[in-house]
Amino acid sequence: MGTLKLFISFVIFMLHSISSMAAKRQLFMGTPMVDSNWDDAHATFYGDMRGGETMQGACGYGDLFKQGYGLETTALSTALFNNGLTCGACFEIVCHNDPQWCYPQAGSIKVTATNFCPPNYTKPDGNWCNPPLKHFDLSMPMFTKLAKYKAGIIPVKYRRVLCSKRGGVQFQIKGNPWWTVVLLYNVGGAGDIVDVKIKGSSTGWSSMSRNWGVNWQTSTNLVGQSMSFQVTTSDGRMIEFDNVVPANWQFNQAFDGKSNF
Repeated sequence: MGTLKLFISFVIFMLHSISSMAAKRQLFMGTPMVDSNWDDAHATFYGDMRGGETMQGACGYGDLFKQGYGLETTALSTALFNNGLTCGACFEIVCHNDPQWCYPQAGSIKVTATNFCPPNYTKPDGNWCNPPLKHFDLSMPMFTKLAKYKAGIIPVKYRRVLCSKRGGVQFQIKGNPWWTVVLLYNVGGAGDIVDVKIKGSSTGWSSMSRNWGVNWQTSTNLVGQSMSFQVTTSDGRMIEFDNVVPANWQFNQAFDGKSNF
């Protein structure tokens, strides 16, 4: 009888543990940001085959080679950029219904949104980045994977996909003692960030506000403190990065979060 009670208690414990694990998994996994529907847009390119003019940009990234994005990037028109909220998101793009310029066996490309294609209201036509048009201004190497560069502009189909990044999320510390700005890059999963919280070793958790693009800011003085982050992407998934920045950090240094979405 005692053995039976022990067995029943063990079963109840295991069921409770599995239930708790499932709840945590549901909390942190969120909804996969893969869109099975293909939408219509157009694409052009800017820069050269080496990525000239594609570095930096309106999302706040720096050297895209050093940050792991390389040339697999795109600038977005106003309709897609969403005031910078889409920075870091990834898209799959195919050249569509243009046999003159599309390579017949090109397949698709996958790119990360790192820049903004500004509208131009001064010209009567050819303003592909003006609202409400959905448009991708690709790096030249990405454009020429889909079509001949002489095409200039091509019709495409696109959809949102999960970002696949190597290594952990990166945190670059900028600003000054009274205004700390953190640039987050190499973000996998959904890619676009909706919330960041920060905690110093001598402070509690506090919310950061978006400065611009992928840069988040706080007015808390964190000099001399190690720092932790809670980062949430647009699919609702949150990862806590504990003590990823050591107490002896310096401005303009970048630190590896060790894990990713």
